[in-house]
Amino acid sequence: MPASALGTHTHTGPGLARKLGLFDATMLVMGGIIGSGIFMNPYVVARAVHTPALIMGAWFVGGLVAIAGAFIYAELAARLPEVGGQYAYLREAYSPMVAFLYGWALLLVTQTGGMAAVAVTFSRYFLDLTGAPPGGGAVPDWLVAILALGILTLINCLGVKMGSSVQSGLMVMKIAAIAALIFLGFFLVHQSQITWAPALDQPLSGGLVSSFGAALIPVLFAYGGWQTANFIAAEMKEPRKNLPRGLLIGVSGVIVLYLGVSFVCVRALGVEGLAATTTPASSVMRLVMGSRGATLIALGIAVSTLGFLSQSILTAPRVYFAMAEDGSFFRTLAWIHPRTRVPVAAIVLQSVWTMVVAVSGRYEQILNYVVSMDFVFFGLSATTLFVFRAREARGEGPPAESIGYRVPGHPFTTIFFVAICWLVVGNTIYRYPSNSLIGFAILLAGIPVYLLWKKAQRN
Repeated sequence: MPASALGTHTHTGPGLARKLGLFDATMLVMGGIIGSGIFMNPYVVARAVHTPALIMGAWFVGGLVAIAGAFIYAELAARLPEVGGQYAYLREAYSPMVAFLYGWALLLVTQTGGMAAVAVTFSRYFLDLTGAPPGGGAVPDWLVAILALGILTLINCLGVKMGSSVQSGLMVMKIAAIAALIFLGFFLVHQSQITWAPALDQPLSGGLVSSFGAALIPVLFAYGGWQTANFIAAEMKEPRKNLPRGLLIGVSGVIVLYLGVSFVCVRALGVEGLAATTTPASSVMRLVMGSRGATLIALGIAVSTLGFLSQSILTAPRVYFAMAEDGSFFRTLAWIHPRTRVPVAAIVLQSVWTMVVAVSGRYEQILNYVVSMDFVFFGLSATTLFVFRAREARGEGPPAESIGYRVPGHPFTTIFFVAICWLVVGNTIYRYPSNSLIGFAILLAGIPVYLLWKKAQRN
């Protein structure tokens, strides 16, 4: 695509060979979504709504939101298959400063805070599996988290193909663990605890809508992460074809897996039993296979968290690389290794900051106020589609037939997704005003940083 099609910037990305295909794209999408959330969050949903129909309904609606987002990001990827994904869409549709603020928040809070929490979750399961109880053993959980991040960072610095191969292998193991949970929970739990009547736990009212909305929050978080595959669009074979397909196949696959896990948890434990446990996957496997089952699912969760970390280390640093190429961030981050063709400095920066957050123990507090920022940029990135479609109608940019993919139901499906994102933001601000204020303060602090950086670049 020529620079004049959407703006003045085009980045082909660090991995000029574009080696990743459809399978890699699909694994990246699924790997960016599936972490530890699906193994834990079903109990949070059961505490918000109290019938099988509402619990399954929450996971189904969350899947609809995720697939609506995948539709939008698939067209954005087809229109602008550049390194950086959301960063590139925001830069070309709005301004470099808006894109910088996204990357600023991604590095300081949303990406690294989430990775730190997942890294510590991995370390706790790892220590438990090795017989060294976290917190009371000779090895602190933060040290295991740092070692895991260090190993995965080294792997991803060896090349995009190496990082993608490790990520794909871990993703296959994740799918196997989830499939085993669904299969064993369905066929070996002989007495179903599901009762479909009544469908609602209270009359149709504002209270029911509020409760269902509360149930959707952990569901939407569990479905989040599909957008990170777009960060690495410029390093794929035929990105205009493979990335949209990978998004739709990957998100659809995750919806099937999540609905299966949710159904098995309700079937095996019942609504009350599910709400009473904070480790639903372990409870189901313990019911099926005793302590051995609990150990097996703990291993599956450890692998799942490791796969999520691998995917995050592989994809997100491409945003900082694009920022550096634009002259909006440290120029060193645009350096790519001459042999492996990966942005080593950007990868190392993200991993080091994640380690700092993990060691500080503040990652749980950070996660409390990243929600509003994350969903602000989900919604804002989706609105770029209206900008690009308007330019297309004016004859600016490539003709419609050359895009290769169009969002079905646009503008209604796009409006639906944007509205859901910003309702989540509004609900988060309402429920956690002080935490949301901290998040927005960090975001707004990026404005003077950007202006000073640009001033320094001109001098």
